[in-house]
Amino acid sequence: MTIRRNILITGASSGLGRGMAREFAARGRNLALCARRTDRLEELKAELLAAHPNIQVFIRALDVNDYDSVFEVFRAFHADMHGIDRIIVNAGIGKGQPLGTGYFYANRKTAETNFVAALAQFEAALEIFRAQKSGHLVAISSVSAMRGMPRNLTTYAASKAALAALAEGVRAELIGKPIKISTIYPGYIRSEINEKVKKTPFMIDTVTGCRALVRAIEREPEEASVPSWPWVPLGFLMRHLPLGMVAKMG
Repeated sequence: MTIRRNILITGASSGLGRGMAREFAARGRNLALCARRTDRLEELKAELLAAHPNIQVFIRALDVNDYDSVFEVFRAFHADMHGIDRIIVNAGIGKGQPLGTGYFYANRKTAETNFVAALAQFEAALEIFRAQKSGHLVAISSVSAMRGMPRNLTTYAASKAALAALAEGVRAELIGKPIKISTIYPGYIRSEINEKVKKTPFMIDTVTGCRALVRAIEREPEEASVPSWPWVPLGFLMRHLPLGMVAKMG
């Protein structure tokens, strides 16, 4: 297994990004962490260096919807670390309301952040990896991407499905090349994006979920549902059950 020493994570100030940073730091990896909230990044950097003084941690402010800044920040991290081995496209939001109910602005923001901003991150990452002739690009999608979902999940699920299709297209282009593309489908992992959602079946805590995410990413699969139980069988069912039954899951 290839050891990816230098890892860039977007959306690292909270939730899954913050949790994955802790897990990778515990494995001795150097980290490039970016998000909008630099105060949270400063706190995380201090925490990680105190616990793991032999690693390097670089931080930068980044709003992924500022597309020019995505390229600038990724290039700056590349210079800081003298190369990036893995980039995790993690930044995303979960806002959304049923279509046609007056919340286009929220649905548009979700679509732009989860897909168009992810496209910018893919472009910036692959610019680096093509020049290096190596790298591992990871797309954090969602189990909700397995099928069209109703109500508040409609736009979120569609944006995460688009992200998965984007990753698959790049993977198809790079078959046999030294640049690896992984799509990860997290199940219900407690984080700030879903902290107000109560009584969700199969929800696991952030630490357990992020540990499982990092284990999956380290294997560098083409695709992986995390945790594998129950999301591998549930993902199969979501893809193949009648739509009316899938709608009840949303």
